[in-house]
Amino acid sequence: MRNIKLIVCYEGTRYLGWQKNQDAPTIESALERALFQILREKVELQAASRTDAGVHAQGQVVNFKTEHLMDLPLLIRSLNGVLPQDIRILSAKEMPPDFHPTLDNRGKEYLYQICNSPFQLPFYRHISWHVPTPLDLKQIEKAIPHLLGNHDFSAFCNDRALWTRSPFCTLESISLETLPHHRLQIAVKGDHFLYKMVRNLIGTLVYIGCDKLNPDQIPIILDNKARSLAGVTAPAHGLSLNKVLIEK
Repeated sequence: MRNIKLIVCYEGTRYLGWQKNQDAPTIESALERALFQILREKVELQAASRTDAGVHAQGQVVNFKTEHLMDLPLLIRSLNGVLPQDIRILSAKEMPPDFHPTLDNRGKEYLYQICNSPFQLPFYRHISWHVPTPLDLKQIEKAIPHLLGNHDFSAFCNDRALWTRSPFCTLESISLETLPHHRLQIAVKGDHFLYKMVRNLIGTLVYIGCDKLNPDQIPIILDNKARSLAGVTAPAHGLSLNKVLIEK
């Protein structure tokens, strides 16, 4: 039995997230169908991140086990030939039998894009949040150090009852990059993330940039653990899973 790791890239606009759903198209179901069409066997997929509806990925890590002996470069070409055009396989690699993309990842990096101008160019409407209010990037940068390190991020988690793991996460870095056409990209890297945590972090940083919150309020928000004190949940379509940090 071979254990195959795939790196998958997708634009999530048309999909109800990664996880299979009988009522709407998902990335998982599209990839399963493509694999069955090529391998003629049903495989079970595991993914490093169950991205939400509308969220994109440049470096989703997926694995499946198969007895098929197909050459991996041929598998990549075959999958990309039958998958929808908004899903692509970037690489395939045979891994040890015990490899698991969820259990073996030590962190993730997400990217979030914002269009910060009076109007948004149509090319970016599916991949960035339109924020027409001017943002004070210096204020946002003042807030970032308060979020780095190990904290209880309950205030940045939606539906806390749905999360059974510890609310403590370690954020390694948050960085800002200005892009052409009045766009801003925020990269967030950490060991793991709570439900909608990245989008809530982004919404809070945008509130700070709009002068709706003060950077010095971040420690208070963290200490109080109250979701109502933090900023809005940023829209899903601006978020992309950039990379998964795999131990093996």
